[in-house]
Amino acid sequence: MHHRHSHGWGRGPRMLFRGPFPSRPELIERLESFQRDLEQQLADVADVLSHLRDREDAQPQQQM
Repeated sequence: MHHRHSHGWGRGPRMLFRGPFPSRPELIERLESFQRDLEQQLADVADVLSHLRDREDAQPQQQM
């Protein structure tokens, strides 16, 4: 028996292709929505990284 594995896609392809295969316009809308979600997640990660880097720069360097 073959098992389907998620490849770290979050909502992933299974969410995009649940049920009957969508029509071309439906598929485009689903993919565009998925792209927007990914772009938002990327922006969130960039914000966290920026915040962490700003905190690191604000802390005085310790010397030995």
